[in-house]
Parts: sequence; C-alpha cells; structure tokens
Amino acid sequence: MDSRSSRPGSQDGRFGAPVRAGQRRSLGAQEQASRYADRLRGPSSTTAPMLGPMTVMGQTCLLHDRRGSVKLMHKDESMDPSWSMDVDSRFLGNTQNQHRDSSTATPIQRALRSLGIPLERLHIMKGHMMQDMCKGLSRQTHAQAKVRMLPTYICSTPNGTEKGNFLVVELCQNQVRTLLVTLYGDGNMSPQMMYKIFDMPEGIMQGEGEALFDFIAQCVSQFLAETISSDTNSSDTNGSELYLPLGFVFPFSCRQTQLDKAELLFWSKGFSCSGVVGKDVVQLLQAAIDKQINQNKQGEEEAGGAWLSSWRGRKSSQSTPGQPYRVEVVALINDTVGTMMTCSIEGRACEVAIVADKGSNCCFMAEAYLVETAKETSGRMCVNTEWGWFGDDGTLNDIFTPYDESVDQESSNPGEKRFEKLVGTLYIAEIVRHALIALTAEKSIFTGTNAAVLKEKGVLTMQNVQEIVNEDGITEVKRILEVLGLQPSERDCGRVQQICRAIMGRAASLHATGLSAILSYMCQTRELERLTVNVGVEGELFTGYARFEEILLSVSRLLSPECMATLVPSRDGSGRGAAMVTAVALRLAAQRRAVDEVLAPLRLSRDDLEKVQALMRQEMDRGLCKETNATASVRMLPTYVSHTPDGTEQGDFLALDLGGTNFRVLVVRIREEGISMASEIYVIPAAIMQGTGEELFDHILDCIIDFQMKQKLMTHMLPLGFTFSFPCKQVGLDKALLLTWTKGFSASGCVGEDIVQLLRDAAKRKRHLGMQVVALVNDTVGTMMACGYDDPRCEIGLIVGTGTNACYMEEMRNVGTVEGDEGRMCINMEWGAFGDNGCLDHLFTHFDKVVDESTINPGKQRFEKLISGMYLGEIVRQILMVMVEKELLFQGKPCPKLQTKDIFKTKFLSTIELNGLALGQIRTILNELELDATFEDSALMREVCQTVSLRAAQLCAAGLAAVVEKMRENRGLDQLSVTVGVDGTLYKLHPCFSSNLQKTLKDLAPKCDVTFLLSEDGSGKGAALVAAVASRAANAME
Repeated sequence: MDSRSSRPGSQDGRFGAPVRAGQRRSLGAQEQASRYADRLRGPSSTTAPMLGPMTVMGQTCLLHDRRGSVKLMHKDESMDPSWSMDVDSRFLGNTQNQHRDSSTATPIQRALRSLGIPLERLHIMKGHMMQDMCKGLSRQTHAQAKVRMLPTYICSTPNGTEKGNFLVVELCQNQVRTLLVTLYGDGNMSPQMMYKIFDMPEGIMQGEGEALFDFIAQCVSQFLAETISSDTNSSDTNGSELYLPLGFVFPFSCRQTQLDKAELLFWSKGFSCSGVVGKDVVQLLQAAIDKQINQNKQGEEEAGGAWLSSWRGRKSSQSTPGQPYRVEVVALINDTVGTMMTCSIEGRACEVAIVADKGSNCCFMAEAYLVETAKETSGRMCVNTEWGWFGDDGTLNDIFTPYDESVDQESSNPGEKRFEKLVGTLYIAEIVRHALIALTAEKSIFTGTNAAVLKEKGVLTMQNVQEIVNEDGITEVKRILEVLGLQPSERDCGRVQQICRAIMGRAASLHATGLSAILSYMCQTRELERLTVNVGVEGELFTGYARFEEILLSVSRLLSPECMATLVPSRDGSGRGAAMVTAVALRLAAQRRAVDEVLAPLRLSRDDLEKVQALMRQEMDRGLCKETNATASVRMLPTYVSHTPDGTEQGDFLALDLGGTNFRVLVVRIREEGISMASEIYVIPAAIMQGTGEELFDHILDCIIDFQMKQKLMTHMLPLGFTFSFPCKQVGLDKALLLTWTKGFSASGCVGEDIVQLLRDAAKRKRHLGMQVVALVNDTVGTMMACGYDDPRCEIGLIVGTGTNACYMEEMRNVGTVEGDEGRMCINMEWGAFGDNGCLDHLFTHFDKVVDESTINPGKQRFEKLISGMYLGEIVRQILMVMVEKELLFQGKPCPKLQTKDIFKTKFLSTIELNGLALGQIRTILNELELDATFEDSALMREVCQTVSLRAAQLCAAGLAAVVEKMRENRGLDQLSVTVGVDGTLYKLHPCFSSNLQKTLKDLAPKCDVTFLLSEDGSGKGAALVAAVASRAANAME
C-alpha cells in the first residue's frame, strides 16, 4: 500500500475526481445544512454510548489555548467532572458535553464538539485496533481483520555497515522514478543518490501488463546508460560483470510471500493493466529487465558496442563499452517500510514508521513467531499494518461526523478505508469544505455574502488548510479566503481557523491513537515493563502541520504511558528507503550463507540418520555376540532382569540411587492401593568423587545409615535395589563389574571391581546389618521398571539427561553372552559409547572434536557427547566463538566472556528455545552472561541452539529406531506396539527435544507404534521394583 499519492487530480474519485452527472444528486446549501444540523443534534444508530467523565492519566491533564499551545494543569479533585477542554482543543473533547448541550449550543460549538474525541474514546479505539491487529496476525482470523497486518519478510533494520550500489524503481502515479543509491558503510550518514523521473506514455496505465513492465525496464536501462558510475565495480563482479541489486517500490495491494515474491491482488489509483492481477510482479519485472538486457546485448553486437559508449561516470575510462551487467530484483517494498529503514542511522535502530500523507499507514518490527501468516518464526519481521482500513467494520461510526460521511460518499470507495479518510491529507481539505458548507447554511459564517464557491470540490486545498492552521493571526486566513472568492469577516476568519485546527488536530490525535496501539502491542509481546523506541515519520501532515509532532507524542504518551517514542524524520522513504531494504536484504543473504556454512555439518539428512540407525543395529548385533562383544562400541550388557512388574509385588524396599554429584536414599512401600515413598538427597563432595573407592563407599554407607535412623528403619533388614548409573559388566542380578567411570567420577580402586561387593564391604566396615543388596541396576533399567508398573507394554527404557542410555527386553536366544535360550532379558545397551570405535567419525564436527578433547575422557562416550545435556552447551559455545571470529555475531567485536569454558549451560538452550520467548528476553539472558547481544544476535543464537538440540534429538531417535525395529523383527511382527519409559532433564525440560525425537522416530521406524511414558522417579522407584520383582521370583522358587 502506498500511503502517498504522487499527484492530485486523478480521474479516480479517491484523488479528487468530480462526481459524474446523474450519479448523485447535488444538494443545495440549505438542504445540506438541515441534514448536518439534524445529525449533529440528535443521536443516531451509530452514536457512541455515554461515556463517563474524561479519564486523566496521572495527576495532570493537557490544556490548549486558542493558539493550540500545550499547557499542563494539575488535576483538581474538586473539578467538575463534566468540565471539558476549551472548544479549540486540538484533539480531545467530551462526549457528555456534546449530548447535554446540543440543544442550546451554537452551530459552531456543535461542529467543534463533534470533531473533538474524548480521551476515553481514544482508549477504546486503541483497544479495538490492538484486537484487530491480533486478528490480522492470526492465520485463522486474518481474512476477517480490517487491520491487515501484512508480512513484509524484512527481518532486520540497517546496522550501518551496509555498503555498495543499489538500484531503486518506484512506480508512481503517471511516472516511474529510478534511483542509484550508494552506501559507504558509515552508519548510512552520507549516501549518494542519483535519480531520474520518466513520464508514462498515454494509455499505458490501462494497457497490457507486459507493456507496463517493458516500459519500466526501458527506464532502468536508459537510467543506467546515463548515470551509472564505474564505482559500481566495487560490487561483487570480479571485474567481469556489474551486479546491481534492485528494490521495487510497488504501491498496490499484494499478497507477499517472500521479500522478492508478491502477487498483485487488485489495481487501484487509475491502473488497470491486463494480465497482472494474480501474478508475481517481481517476476514480471525481472523478466522484463532480463529481456531488455538481452536486447541491449544484441544491439551492442550489431552496433559494435555503441550502446554502452554513452555511459558516463566520474571514472568513465574504467567502464569499458560492452561491459556486461546484471540487475536482480531482490526486494519489493512499500513506502512505509522504506520510511522505517531510512531512519535507522548510526546504529540507532528504528522499529516503527508512520506515513501521514494523502494516505496513512504504519509498520513496525513484530516478533516473527506471532506473524502466523508467514513461515518465518525466528527473530523479528516488519509488519505492514495497512491501518487505513481500520473502522471499516463500523468501529469508527460514532466518531464519523456528517462532514466525514459526505467525503466518504463522494470518494471512489464509499465505506472503505474509513480511518484513512479521517486522517489522510487527501481528504482533510474536503472535510473542512463540508464543515464550512454546513456552517454557512446555518448562518454561522459568511452571512450576507456569496459562499457558492465552497460547493466546488477541490476548491480548498491541503496547502490552504495548513497555512490557515499554522497562522498565528488571521491576516493570512483572510487572504486565503479572499483568493477563493469569499468575503470573510474577522469572526469568519477566526471560526474557519478553529474548524481547520479541530480537523487537523483530530487527524494528529488519531495517528497518535494508532501509534499507541502499536507501541503497547510491542511492549506487551516483548514482555517489557517499558518500551523505548525510535519512530520514523514522513508525509505531508507531518511536515506541513506545525503541531503534528507535539500532538502525536503527547497523546500517545497519555494512551501508552509505558512507552517512550522518539520521532525521527525520514528522508525519501520510497527511494532511499527501498535502497536500504535492498542493502539489508543482501547483508542478511550474505550472513545467511555464512551461517549455513558454519551450521551445515550439524544438519543431518535422512540418509545420515538412516546410516546411524544401520550402524547402531550393526553395533548392537556385535555387542550381543559373544565373539565380538569385546570390540563392540555398544556393549549390550545383560542385566539379569528377566521380568517386568506384574502388579502382584508388595512390601517395603530400600533403594539407593547413585548417578551424579547428588545421590538419594529411598524407602519404597508397595501396597495393593499403590506405591508411597520417602527419600533424602545427599551430596558427594568433589574430593570424594575423585578420591579412593573406599572413601566413596564409606560416605555412601554413612548416608544410608543416617537415612534409616531418620526413618526409624535401623531394626529392619530390608531388600535394597541399587541404581548405579555407570557402565558395568553385570554377571548376576546382584553382581556387576565397573567398566569405567563417567560424569566426573574417578574414584580409584573401583574399575573392574564388583560394585555390590564394594558396598557390602563398606557395610562390614561400618558394621551395618540393616540392608540386603538384592539387585543392582542402572537408571535406564530402573526407568523401564518404574514405567512398567503403570504400563505392561513398557519394554524399553531411555535416559536423556546429563548422560544418555537405553535398555530393552531382548530375546534370550540372541544374547550370546549369557547361557540359556528361553524367555527375555533386559539388555543395558550403554549406547553412550556408540562410535568410540570410529564408526561415527563422519558425523563428528570440528566443534564436537574440540569439546571431546576438553573432557576428562577424550575419545570415549562419543555418542553421548553428541546428545546429552552435559555437552550441548559447550558445543553451542564453540559454534558461537567461530561465528564471532567470522564476524557473524556481535558485529565482529571480540567477546572475551565466550572464552570461558562451561559458561553456556545446557539449561540456557532450553530457555532460549522456549516457544514464544521474545527476543528481548533472550537478550536479557545473554546479557546476564555478559554477552552484549543485539536482537539479530539473539535470533542467530537461538538458531544455533535449535540446530544443536535438533541434531541431538535426531541422533537419539536414530538409535531408538534401531532398537524398536530389532524388537519387531525378533518377534516376527508386521507392526510393533511398544512403550518407552523415559527420564532425564533434557527430554523433560527442553521445549522441543521430545517432539523432535518422536517425529524423527516415526519417520525412521514407520512399522513401530511407539508410545512415550514419562518416568516418575525411575532410578528410585524403579530400583525398588527390581528388588521387589527379584524378591517375588525368589519367593516363588522357594
């Protein structure tokens, strides 16, 4: 939408065309006055309900003297609530006074009151606009919204580093404007611009679309031939081809689906070219330009390169005749977006723009995830509100005066763009004219003189109104009215000035109301207590009305006191702004290529995942085979757990859960009615974790004794299930040899030893007889058992937390490391070590290798280091450091804090990736880490986190796909239905991990129907259930 018309006097009624004869009967002055008076005195069906006294924000209210200057007056609690501002108030009125005094007020008073809008009504209007904005952004309600909220696919504002040469083509009313804009990367402070305006041939606006775009292409070609400089060689041409990116300003309603893709919805403003509606106008222009370039090349060949010999430049000797060039249309924009882009200078981002011209519009940077009509969900996107249509559903009927209704009916689109018709300079002079007609008929002005000239549409211009409003006295007012052929008295001049000021002030305050809706929406969606923002402004109302800026700021601050806006005048939004959009698009495209290059090794294809699945299956088979078990990276350890709970288990059991720096002791009471538990957490100091094994298990025994004393269980001999979350070779249910320490443990004298015996030896040293260790399991098996108590189909356990592992029920005939072929046994896969034999080397990126080398066990647990929460934050940190080095983050500024190991915890991934988390919140998180991130940095860091966590979920799914497919094949089923008991902070707390895992698993194992069941304390309750199942089996044997 183009908010500015290039020239008045178009044949389209919207641009001031006279009404055709016979189309609408002309009313006499007296008849018009009668209708106006009736509509002003009496309520109508669209009259607003009675509102209360004016609400004053804070303890002050704005007053205006007859010259329109602002005064602050402290609120007096005894003030008459029906008191309203002086009738010359520019923008606020009082509904109560309007109705109460309508029968006794003079016509001029009634007119002024009808043009004043109470503060309460502006608040209501702001709320309606915010509601309509939300409707426009929603995919479900977009079609019904009047505030269209169109995505522009502009996801960044200029940062001042843009440089190069950029073409702009602006399609105007009857003209085409071409520009060449040169940016120097100096904060956009001193761009160089050259332009030329071409008049359109007669009839082209109503001819064939191909002819229109061919003409535009010819304008581009001629403009380049006349103005292009050899400085363009600074573009990415390698001295062989001039590359000229082009921004296209197309002022018509389009459905834009990309920055460089937009389908025309309908023509307006006198255009009706055939074959364009429903087509991509960017593609049409690109095709016309390409055709023109080919024609130029053919002409060169025929004329010996004479065509380009006319190119002129400061160093024309460097631009040789016949030098090829390429023009690429990279962006389609409207003038409002261009206004915003021109106002971002010296690193000061401008995120809102208003064009207050013949038309009116606003755009702003919205959180991209809220723009449901666009595919982009990361960062921010500029939204073109198209707020001129606001009120077309009747929302503004109560503030539409008879004068506004008359202007609306005389326009080419009655009932449409109601908001724009209240505020656009195309209509303001006409509103004034109709008000003067009514007042003349009621003998309030121009009494005794001939005022017939006012019946002539367009006789009063916007320039006339601006001069009248901005005049301190009435001398200029009198001169202007006399030039029109009127004979005004001094009183007439004063009243005309009052009407003009009221209408202009109303337009300014309505713009302020729209702005306040935008600002409050931004503040709320960014979850800020206070919003500070720059607002670019351009247009005839802004430049021609001396009080516009003052009213815009004061009213918007009354309506949105939580927001502080600074107005920034725009310079040539449709020209220079289009160049800025093009420059930013190229900067972002170059950044995107560089980012994709960095992240490409972490992005896995379906083939990659299928290969991982096949490798996992291969390593599983090797681990189950007695001959190859020793060299398999997936150890496939038998757990000697042969059954899952059947619901008959009962009794009291102890459980010990050791899997990290904290460990728990529990008592689990299993009854027919359910399970109850009591537990306590104990800390293992780092010195003990890395000391001797004897010190470690003595500490554990001390904690068990402390717990039993507190629970008064010292006299009981209870079965104990021991959850030991470290790789072990289990040779019996209550006998397991530690293979290696992980998770920061390195206690000596433990590797290769029986963990259960080490615990029993500690009990002997402490002379503690209150427990009997009957089963040792790891947390994965415990998770499966805990979930199996609730769901008998649960035959897989999965842990994705600080570490990762899986277990499942395997057919005994396939377990070559244990005697016997009957039944099933739970296999502890220990899949964290998958790839330690080098089979996953092709997936290990530079970042993974650096992280691996910095761990206490380099070269080991390699699959775990790609997936688990202990390592993801460090992988992200390594990526961020490379991006800083490549100047993709923090604008290339050094970031010493990123050099700190483990500064970026995995919990930050979960927070940053939360759906709906505003970029401002991400920026706050990063600032807490002393990372000075812009909003673009925040969006990029979120993308890095998403890439790393997605890869982790996909790899986990590939491993799980190998498990479920093996189970299905083992059992000879066409379709397997199985439940996975799952635990771990990464799976439970990360906002996307579980959904990404499940989606990938379904894709890789379509013949398996897999349900995920979150474990409730698998490592505690699960260990007790293993002990309970073991006790049940022992009792059965007895």
